[in-house]
Amino acid sequence: MRATLSAALWTSVFVLAVGCGGKSGDDDDDDDGPDACVGIECQVVNCGAMGLPNTSISGTVFAPNGTLPLNGVTVYVNRDPLPPFTEGVTCDRCSTTLPGSAVAQATSDAFGNFKLDNVPAGDNIPLVVTTGKWRRQITIPAVAQCSDTMVGAAETRLPKNKSEGDIPKIALTTGDADSLECLIRKLGIDDAEITPASGNGRIHFYDGEDGVNKINGTNLSPGTDLWNTVPALSAYDIVFFSCEGAQNRGTKSQAALDAVRDYAAVGGRVFASHWHNIWIGGDFQQGDGSRVVAEWQNLATWTANDGDPGNPILIDEVSNPKGTLFADWMLNVMGSTVRDEIQLSQSGGQTTGRRTALTLDTAKAERWVQTNNMNPQMFQFTTPINAPGDQKCGKVVYTDMHVSGNGTNDGDFPASCGNSLTLSPQEKALAFMFFDIASCVGGLF
Repeated sequence: MRATLSAALWTSVFVLAVGCGGKSGDDDDDDDGPDACVGIECQVVNCGAMGLPNTSISGTVFAPNGTLPLNGVTVYVNRDPLPPFTEGVTCDRCSTTLPGSAVAQATSDAFGNFKLDNVPAGDNIPLVVTTGKWRRQITIPAVAQCSDTMVGAAETRLPKNKSEGDIPKIALTTGDADSLECLIRKLGIDDAEITPASGNGRIHFYDGEDGVNKINGTNLSPGTDLWNTVPALSAYDIVFFSCEGAQNRGTKSQAALDAVRDYAAVGGRVFASHWHNIWIGGDFQQGDGSRVVAEWQNLATWTANDGDPGNPILIDEVSNPKGTLFADWMLNVMGSTVRDEIQLSQSGGQTTGRRTALTLDTAKAERWVQTNNMNPQMFQFTTPINAPGDQKCGKVVYTDMHVSGNGTNDGDFPASCGNSLTLSPQEKALAFMFFDIASCVGGLF
């Protein structure tokens, strides 16, 4: 009987025998006892026992535009169906447990590359590409055992619309001196997902001071509708505030400042451009400085001078745990031609960047970019700022760098952005932060 077994049958028997023991006891997270496999786990082949390389899946993660590689994105094979994300703001802390019980997982590097080892072999293998509430699920038609299966770029980019996967709920206020709304287009997100607050897109625009005030002829709601209350902010995972050219203190009450703080404290992500430093303790440009968020007031010192920061500006690899990775990535995407240097551009109506921060408490914040005279140009902190690391939930990013538009920042989107989809060096730096702010909080600070 044994002598008559076919080679194919022997291979199948061997796969089943070694597949169930393919996970170590420490990695076993099911309830069937140590070393017990469940479902797709049983298709993991012990290739080493046959003197062969591991079964693996590899590829490169890209932004929705399919051309900008992304680092720090989690890629994994899931054993179980994925639960839906909770809509609205949540406390997203980094965890070793991934939804759907990961069989194999990896994180994309500074080149966007990933490789998953000891993955299940067979047909229709699921793969998840995710960071924060960005998530795309695909199915690989066939994964051959004991060899590497490459996945194409079209499959491993983040979703550009709801039909392709999950996109965080994002709000963006427009502004007179910045065009963050144009960065979103350049990153490849479909225009259909960009709507007024009354629309069903995943990204809602609000009218900031002297900024774009329409989308395809439809008026935008005022920014005050967004930032005045915690409930309005909490409908969104991330909020972006484009520089308005001034602090416009009259539209930012103490109640609004407190609302932004409270939103960030429960897991909200806040991206503040230039004169939106008013949210972070920089209320001095038009007022007496008495209107502040007390907890954030001493994080940075500020100047009312709006001057040239010098060129190039510099990546900080010392005070930022991700600084080296950021510098590597900027070189890879040609945002830097010299390590740690970012050449600022003024093309297309884009300002070169402005200096408003003088110093930063690096015990509480990560300095990402600085000027030649060490003034912070871009930084990030986690919230609540005075809470222990394991109790932090949200993130706040501040940047002086601006995005190019079409020479003017008012009017009707998307015509206001022009036709160029090319990212300048500083826009690539902002793109890094655009996706990093969505990622989970690990409590480094």
